[in-house]
Amino acid sequence: MSAVSNDQFFASVPVFAEFEGVANTGNYRPLPEGWILALADIVGSTQAIEDGRYKDVNMAGASVISAVLNAVGKGDYPFVFGGDGALIALPASQEDAARQALAAVQAWVKEDLDLTLRAAIVPVADIRKEGLDVRVARYSASPYVTYAMFAGGGNSWAERQMKDGKYAIDPAPPGTRPDLEGLSCRWNPIAAENGEIVSIIAVPGAAGSGPEFQSLVTKIVAISSEQGRGGHPVPFDGPKLSFSMKGIDREAKATAPGHRLRQKLMIIMQLALTTLFYRLGIPFGPFDARRYKRDVAGNSDFRKFDDGLKMTIDVDRARLERIEALLEEAQRNGIARYGLHRQESALMTCFVPTPLSRDHMHFIDGASGGYAVAASKLTGKKLGAVSVTP
Repeated sequence: MSAVSNDQFFASVPVFAEFEGVANTGNYRPLPEGWILALADIVGSTQAIEDGRYKDVNMAGASVISAVLNAVGKGDYPFVFGGDGALIALPASQEDAARQALAAVQAWVKEDLDLTLRAAIVPVADIRKEGLDVRVARYSASPYVTYAMFAGGGNSWAERQMKDGKYAIDPAPPGTRPDLEGLSCRWNPIAAENGEIVSIIAVPGAAGSGPEFQSLVTKIVAISSEQGRGGHPVPFDGPKLSFSMKGIDREAKATAPGHRLRQKLMIIMQLALTTLFYRLGIPFGPFDARRYKRDVAGNSDFRKFDDGLKMTIDVDRARLERIEALLEEAQRNGIARYGLHRQESALMTCFVPTPLSRDHMHFIDGASGGYAVAASKLTGKKLGAVSVTP
């Protein structure tokens, strides 16, 4: 496969618009030969979560996507946000750029967020030698944004190798800065409206990822869809215009390390103008604040498939009980293993290269541990609920 077709691979994957399509194996395509997985996650995030710093953990995870995509020229490559980490699939021609970006973001996360990020680059060829694969589907969250869905078991295997210290990338020297342009952390937590914000992870059990697991995914998605908008935790018109000063400070530190105060003041001015023109209901040049807020909701990744179902949804008690009953039965029968965590609000971390374009991306997680706590329950660690510092 040529370099040009490699770069065009994800754009060539057929798009499906109904999320139920994640269970349809026909929507997935294998990554081309010679591709790599660039991945990273927070080491020992338990303490940060217990200290109410899950927003910092989320920002570290999203910074992996921002740093790597900026390093490779923001090409159309498949990626997935996992709460405390992320994964990007790339052609081998981009390995050096991805390696440097991951090394730099490790140094930044340590120095600015006081967290430890481990990172690795795993060849897809090594995954296939294990009898696994990395297959990608393309889900249209809105007319302006598509997100990658992953199947085949390869991502999970790569993550296990990284946690075992294999394929590791060493951090860059202190003071090295990644390009985090577009990384944004402004919004306050988004309160539940239907009942509770629930982060769910369901992965194949001993029976594997066959028809029974696919049927389970379809049933869970169908129940959440009864809630309206699939249980989307962000209101249709977007989140409330309330912003986190800590989040603004994080963003300024990430995107303008040498001019933090100036960047912070610029962000505050942008938010003031956004609020003003939103309330007036008129555009500011090419920027329409009301349209932008609606796009924030539409472009959010509150549900995904990454070798298993991951959802952060706003659901009422009755529907949640039905979902839990399905998961419990599937776990007893070896069809699935699962982790589930309830909380009062959701968090949003964003990648917005320019607000003038409508393809900005917004990564959703639960505000009080979200996917990290759900994953701990899946593995038996039983990390408890925490309060969040916005």
